[in-house]
Parts: sequence; structure tokens; C-alpha cells
Amino acid sequence: MSDRVAILTNFVGPYRPALFQQLARRCGELRVLVSGGDGPTGTRPVEWAGLPIRAQRNISFKREWRHPHEFRENLTIHVPYDTIPQLFQFRPSAIVTGELGMRTLQATIFKWFAGRTRLVIWATVSEITEQGRGWVRPLLRRVLLRSADAVIVNGDSGARYVRRFGVDAKRIFRVPQTTEIAPFLQNQVEKDEPSRHRLLYCGRLIPFKGLVQFVALLSQWCRAHRSHKTELWVAGDGPVKRDLRLLPLPPNLSIRMLGHVSYERLPEVYRECGVLAFPTLADEWGLVVVEAMASGLPILGSQYSQAVEDLVIDGQNGWVFRPDRVEEVLRGLDSALCASGETLETMGMRARKRVQAMTPSDMADRMMTAVRYALHAGTQSS
Repeated sequence: MSDRVAILTNFVGPYRPALFQQLARRCGELRVLVSGGDGPTGTRPVEWAGLPIRAQRNISFKREWRHPHEFRENLTIHVPYDTIPQLFQFRPSAIVTGELGMRTLQATIFKWFAGRTRLVIWATVSEITEQGRGWVRPLLRRVLLRSADAVIVNGDSGARYVRRFGVDAKRIFRVPQTTEIAPFLQNQVEKDEPSRHRLLYCGRLIPFKGLVQFVALLSQWCRAHRSHKTELWVAGDGPVKRDLRLLPLPPNLSIRMLGHVSYERLPEVYRECGVLAFPTLADEWGLVVVEAMASGLPILGSQYSQAVEDLVIDGQNGWVFRPDRVEEVLRGLDSALCASGETLETMGMRARKRVQAMTPSDMADRMMTAVRYALHAGTQSS
């Protein structure tokens, strides 16, 4: 394919290079414009070797995200101001633009001026994450989504969200987030105690991940099951670490704080644990769910994660709960911590089978299907 594709994104996380490398093999020329610097989990430019990535000039400001699920999060918003000049320099056939904010607005304006360039919006959103966003954003998103030739979403919740704005189902393409899963697939599903029932949380320690509330309920469960020794490993860092350390824990619950773990070492951490706990209050996807399932771990996960909604079948490869429903969390804990070793192994094998085909190569094929659809649709309409 000889077409030139530009990708606009806010940062390049450690899970993205494998996808971008696959995309570069499938189009005539690829260029990635990054507007957010390193980002919260991004890689530094020195680690972008071999990828056609250009850092953008931007201004940044802070805003607070207040969600109906009763959490607040301080966000840094990056607004690039050289998007249109860089696009005019590159002259792409198609633009794949992440999120639904200023970079997408600039890409839309460029499309209007350039004429032949097609627009693919990469809408990494879910119905839960878009609650409480005010009234301005929906108005802007209606305009942007109707200007798109194709829309990429993570999963079913994202598809339902963009359909609200009049996006035709044939223009929606599902491309779930993934990573280079081969290192995780090498982990053994079979485990002995205590790792078999050891819970693992992996991710940033920030309010909307719901870990403080989850640990409080885990403590409640442990107090009701005093003969049951329970371990929770926490891989990650962030502002709620202090809150976790202040929680009163029963004697039969131990928490091991691993701190920040480099991405290369994550498969080792999954290898030592038996069940992933993912109690998020609002998540557009949840890549750790894919990593854990590839490692053969059942998921004890929140329904407010799009990855859990799409990948986890309750009682088959994990347990699904709403983190703001106490009885559901306790029921999930009871099922996971009291499951037999044979049950956990069977569920772990099902979890791995569910995600083992979710490779960067497959996701790149899906993205290029959306790009080719946009190019073809644009040819027909011109």
C-alpha cells in the first residue's frame, strides 16, 4: 500500500511501539506526531529508535476530572499548536487521530483544507469514562465524529458511545488495545500455593483505579475469614500509595508494595501471582487485563473497565463486579479466594485462550482495515 498515514497521539506508551512497527509495514509511509511528551507511562524519545515519531510543540494546562462515581483526578491537558503545519509538510492520505479534543479538531480543519485527506478518529473512550464531562464536549464530539470517514474504538462500550452521535455502524471499527503478548504467554498457568491465590494489582496508584476502596473491602472479607491468609501484591506508584499504607489491615492480610516495575519485568510479576484484581471506577480499556489473561491469570475485575466487559465472562475466565456495590465485590472475593486450584487453572487456561490472538500484528490489520475503508469511502464520495 502506497498511502501515507499520520497518527496523532498524546504519548507513546511502552505497549505502542510494536503496533506502530506493524503499521509501518502496512502503509507506504507512517509518521507519528506526539503532543504530550513522555506522558504518564510513555517512553522517552531515545527509546523511539526506528520509529518515525515527531514530537510536537504544545501548551499544557491542568484541569480536574470529577466523575459521578465520586472520585476526582487532576489531569494535564496537552494542546499541540503545530499540528496543521506538520500535516501540510507530510501531506498524508489518511490521518488517524487519537481522542476527541484539540488535536482531532485540528486534523478535521486540515481535512477541510486539504480536500483529499481522509480522517479516522481513534476514539479510545467508553460510556463510563465519558460520564460527567459537561455539555461542551458532547457538542464538539458530535461535529468531529460526523466529520470522520471512519471511527476506531476499543470495544463494545466505545461503539455504543459513538453511535449516540449519529455515527453509522459500518464506519465503526473495533481495535482493542494490546501489547507484545509473547513474553506473557510464556508464563506457566499451573501454580502452587501461595502464588495460586495471590492477588495482584498492577497499574498507577490514582483515585479512579479504585484500589483504596477495594483494599478496604478486602480487609472486611479477611476479617470475616480469619483462618484464610490472603496476599495482595501491588505493582505501581502514585499519590494514593500513602492512603493505602494508612488503611488498618487484619492480621491475615498482607500487602506487598512493589513500587514502579519496568515494563520488561512485568511478566515476572504476573508469574508470581494467581489472580489479577482490577477494581477500576472508570477505564476506557485496561491493558493489564490483556497482560494478565495472556499470563494465564483469571480476572477479578470491574465492570467499569471496557476490557473486562469485552473479555471476561463471569465464572468462566474470571469474576465481574461493580466496584461501588459492596455485595458484588465481596461475592467476587469469595469466589476467587475460595476457588480450588483446579478451578483457577481451568479459568486461567480459558483466559489465555481468549486473548492469545490479540497480537500487535492483528491489531495493525484491523486499523488498516479502517484506514482503507476511509480511503475508499472518500474516493466514492469525491
